[in-house]
Amino acid sequence: MNKKPKSLLGTALVLGLCASSAATQAAGWCEAGKPVKFAGLNWESGMLLTDVMQIVLKEGYGCATDSLPGNSITMENALSSNDIQVFAEEWVGRSEVWNKAAAAGKVVGVGAPIVGAAEGWYVPRYVVEGDAKRKLEAKAPNLKAITDLAQYADVFRDQEEPDKGRFYNCPAGWTCELDNSEMLKSYGLEDKFTNFRPGTGPALDAAVLSSYKRGEPILFYYWSPTPLMGQVDLVKLDEKPGSDKTITIQVGLSKAFHEQAPELVAVLEKVNLPIDLLNQNLARMAKERLDSPELAKVFLKEHPEVWHAWVSEEAAQKIDAAL
Repeated sequence: MNKKPKSLLGTALVLGLCASSAATQAAGWCEAGKPVKFAGLNWESGMLLTDVMQIVLKEGYGCATDSLPGNSITMENALSSNDIQVFAEEWVGRSEVWNKAAAAGKVVGVGAPIVGAAEGWYVPRYVVEGDAKRKLEAKAPNLKAITDLAQYADVFRDQEEPDKGRFYNCPAGWTCELDNSEMLKSYGLEDKFTNFRPGTGPALDAAVLSSYKRGEPILFYYWSPTPLMGQVDLVKLDEKPGSDKTITIQVGLSKAFHEQAPELVAVLEKVNLPIDLLNQNLARMAKERLDSPELAKVFLKEHPEVWHAWVSEEAAQKIDAAL
C-alpha cells in the first residue's frame, strides 16, 4: 500500500521537473539570462544593421546584447562555435568558413536584411568617358570589362612599382580580399597589377575619394549599399560571362541560438532595410558624421513604417517608448 503513493510522488516529481524544464525553454533565450552577442562588423551597412537589431532586441524583448569586434572570418568562426549568436549581414556563399559551417549544420542563415546589393571592380566614369566640365580626357575609352585591364595597366600606375598598375583590394581579413586575389590570378593580371590591400575600409574610401577629387584614374573593388556609392559616379567593369554573382544577404545565426530562441529568430528573419533608404542613411552617416548607434536610433524614430512589421505590437510600443 505504501508503494503506490511513493510511485505517484516520483511521477509527480518527474512531471514537475519536466514542466520546469519546459517552462525554462518557453521562457526563451533572454528571459533565461543569456545575452545575445553580435558580430562587431566593421563596414557601414553591417554596423547599422547590427545596431538596429540590438536596439530592437534590447528595448522590445528585454535582451541583454553585446558585440564583439573582429574581421568577418574571425566572426564567422565565432558564430559556428556559438561564441557569438548573430552576424547581421552575412553575404551567403562568399566565405569558405561560412560554407563549411553551414554544411556541418553549425550556422543558419535567415531572412533578407538587404536585397539588391552589388559588388565588383570599379573605375570612375571619367576614366572611360572623360568629363568635359572638369576638362578630363578619357584615359581608357575602350575599358568595359576586367578582361580589358591588361592593356591599361599604365593608366592605373602604382607609384611604388611604376612598371605595374595598382588594384585596390579589400582590407586583409575581409572575405572579398581572398576572392579578389583569386580573380587577379584567374584573369592573368597578377604580373600587370599590384594587389594593394588598404589597412581598413575607411582607408580604401579615402584613397578612392582623394583620387576622384583630383580626377586621377583608380581601379578598386567596391560594393553597395555604402555611403561612397552616393558620392561618386562610377563604372562597374563586366566580369567573364556567367561569373557575375547573385548576392544573397542573410542574418547569420549560430545553430544553438536558432534552435533555442525561436521568438527572436522570428523577428530577425523579418528584418529588411530597403536598399535605397539604406544608401540614403549611410550617405547621411558620412555627411553628418553620425556614428552608427546614433544613426540606428534616428532611423528607428523616422521609419516606424519599416520596422513595425518585424515585431509584435507590444514590442513596437516598448521600442517607440524607449526612443
